[in-house]
Amino acid sequence: MTDPRSAVAWRILFRAGRTMTSIALVAVLLAAQTAGSFAAGLIRDAEIEELMNDYATPIFRAANLSTQNVNIHIVNDKSFNAFVIDGQNMFIHTGAITRSETPNQLIGVIAHEAGHIAGGHLARLKVQISRMQSAALIMNLIGIGAMIGGAVSGGGNDVGEAGAAVLYGGSALIQRSILSYRRVEESSADQAAVSFLNRTKQSTRGMLETFRQFADQSLGSAVAIDPYIQSHPMPQDRIAQLRDLAERSPYFNQKDSPALQFRHDMVRAKLEAFTNKNNAAYVFRQYPEKDQTLPARYARAICRYFSSGAQRAVADLDSLIAEQPNNPYFYELKGQFLLESGKVRDSIPPLRKAVSLSQSGLMKVMLGQALVATEDPGMLKEAIAHLQQALVKENQSVVGYRQLAIAYGRLNRVAEAQLASAQSFFFEGNADFAKVHAERAIRAFPEGSPNWVKANDIISDVDTYRQLAKN
Repeated sequence: MTDPRSAVAWRILFRAGRTMTSIALVAVLLAAQTAGSFAAGLIRDAEIEELMNDYATPIFRAANLSTQNVNIHIVNDKSFNAFVIDGQNMFIHTGAITRSETPNQLIGVIAHEAGHIAGGHLARLKVQISRMQSAALIMNLIGIGAMIGGAVSGGGNDVGEAGAAVLYGGSALIQRSILSYRRVEESSADQAAVSFLNRTKQSTRGMLETFRQFADQSLGSAVAIDPYIQSHPMPQDRIAQLRDLAERSPYFNQKDSPALQFRHDMVRAKLEAFTNKNNAAYVFRQYPEKDQTLPARYARAICRYFSSGAQRAVADLDSLIAEQPNNPYFYELKGQFLLESGKVRDSIPPLRKAVSLSQSGLMKVMLGQALVATEDPGMLKEAIAHLQQALVKENQSVVGYRQLAIAYGRLNRVAEAQLASAQSFFFEGNADFAKVHAERAIRAFPEGSPNWVKANDIISDVDTYRQLAKN
């Protein structure tokens, strides 16, 4: 599991910048920056992402979103929250995963957020906002941008209240209009979610359980209120409507498969251990020694790495590997712990095994990093091969491009090293350095060649960004 803290807003900007008005562009950019600025940023993990994609894929297909390439990002935040900011980016908090006891509960939340995307709610809100041609709109643009990312599409307290705070003292009419629009769209997203679950023959019970719990909490003390409640108001009539829809589903009593529940429990254990790495006592209370299930042992192995070091954690992982010798994530974690502990050569065999079992782009990046870290010239070609393969899937990986630049540099392939450096800076959000390295690289490649095109695209995108920033 890694925390890239990458500039998500930058990447969204370049996907949307050529087709959006400058006001809408700024709004999306501001919303993305807010979404990406939580305490510990975004995390990347092959096991978690694969499970989230397995949850989402049938839903996206039912919602006719399978061709939109919707990306799911994991926000390292313990509050229960999920939101979308455009038609291609869904954000799920780690708290939403750990606090969902069943896969079905989390799938219901994903279905709800997919309802926002399929319904074009964010795009329609932008149109509504653009019609409010007034000085108040300009004055409150930052607040509106934050609310687009939070209030309408399900952002949490940090997002929705940030927008409301900026708007406070400005145009109350605009604020009331946006919030009213949001309430209508939330109900619409509920109905869409139920239809997606029915089309995929999945239970609507989990979604009802989650939102009913939030509704009950909203009647209690404000101190205990969850950010998801504040951004998703739960009046009783809405819950009654959702209950009627959910309970009429022919699949209401459908259960998650034991295999899917197991994967869910493993990911919850992993997240609890990583996100509480500085609180071993908490992890061991949640997963005591008497609990000998694989999820509990998984959590303890991770916790022991942070509290006792790699040697103890690796021993625990080896016992897990003995029980599940074809589980790539056990090998990946073993390799990661060894690599981070400076045992570079020892990390390579388990990472190679993980890659052979999974073909995960993230795992290939880590294997490439380990091979480069050996400083063995004989391993550089293998490192480049893994990194190039990884970057087909992980084509915005800052770490992947940086390791590729190092490997090329050590082989004296200067132009390719400069291009890889330009790509790493570009996806890191450093426009100036990206353009400098791209301009150096482009001179060495034949005009029109694939590498020349890549370098030229970076130069062009940076220039476009700067022009948009001026406007």
